[in-house]
Amino acid sequence: MILFSGNSNIKLAKAVAENMNMKLGDAYVGKFPEGEIRVKINDNVRGLDVFVLQSTCAPSNDNLMELLCMIDALKRASAKRITAVIPFYGYARQDRKDQPRVPITAKLVANLLTVAGANRVLTMDLHAGQIQGFFDIPLDHLLAAPVFIEYFKKKKMKNFVISTSDIGGIKLAWYFAERFKVELAVVDKKRTGPESVEAMHLIGDVKGKNVIIPDDMIATGGTLVHAAKFLKAKGAKDIYACMTHGLFSGQAIEKIMDSPIKEVVVTDTIPQDDRKNLKKITVLSVAELFAEAITRIHEEKTISQLFK
Repeated sequence: MILFSGNSNIKLAKAVAENMNMKLGDAYVGKFPEGEIRVKINDNVRGLDVFVLQSTCAPSNDNLMELLCMIDALKRASAKRITAVIPFYGYARQDRKDQPRVPITAKLVANLLTVAGANRVLTMDLHAGQIQGFFDIPLDHLLAAPVFIEYFKKKKMKNFVISTSDIGGIKLAWYFAERFKVELAVVDKKRTGPESVEAMHLIGDVKGKNVIIPDDMIATGGTLVHAAKFLKAKGAKDIYACMTHGLFSGQAIEKIMDSPIKEVVVTDTIPQDDRKNLKKITVLSVAELFAEAITRIHEEKTISQLFK
C-alpha cells in the first residue's frame, strides 16, 4: 500500500500518513510554465494498492485536474488498484437540473474520475447522498458526525436541542438527536434570492435551551446566520454549529463574527490554517478517521464500524 497527495490538502495527507505509521509517496505535482498541470510519480507503484488524497476545494479546477492527472499517471504505471480519497468532493451542489439548460456537474466529475482510472472512491459527507449513485465504481462515504459528537460530549452540555438551519438538514439532524438522545427542532425557511433567505417557521421548542446546528458545509454562511438569529429570537440560549466542510466563501467569516453564534466547529477536509485561530472557529481533524478507513479498505474489512 502507498499513499500519495496532491497540493490541495498536504497537511491532512501528512496527518493521515502519520496515523498509519508511513510516509507519503514521492510524486511531483506542479505546473508547466504555461499553467498546465504537470505530474510525475517518482515511486515504483507496479502492483501496489494506491491511495491518492486530494480535496477538490478552491482552486477547484486545478485541484480536480491534479487528481485526474495523478490517477492517469498511476494507472499507466501499472498500479494494482487506485482509490481516490476525496475528503471534500467539489461540484457536489450541482447534483440535479434545478433550472433549464444547466449541467449536472457532480455526475460529470464522477465520470471523469472513473475514466481517468480510479477503481474506488473514499469521500466524506457528500452534499447530497444520491451522488453515490453517480459512480459505477465502489464508493465509501464517511461521516464526520462521530468526530463532532465526541467533541460536544466533552463539553458536557446540558439542556440542549439539535436544530436544522433548513428543511434539507433534517436527516443529519436526526442522526445527532438520536445519538445525544435529545429533541429536534427544525427551521423552515423561504429563499428570497440566490444568497438571501427569510426564516418563516420553527417546528419544535428552543426557548431557554442551548442549540447545536449540524450541516455538511458552510459556504457564504447566510442560511446558518439567519437561522441562528431566528432561533435566538425564539428564546434560544447559546448556539453552536458544526459543519464538515468549511468553505467560508465571500463574507462568511464576518457574518459569523457578527452573529449570535457562539462557536462554529469545522473539520480539516479543507485547509483551515488561516482560520483556526479565529475566536468563534474551531477546527477538528478527521485524519484518524481517514487513516482507519484507508487501512480497512486495504485489508478488505468493513468500514461500517466508523459510523458509530
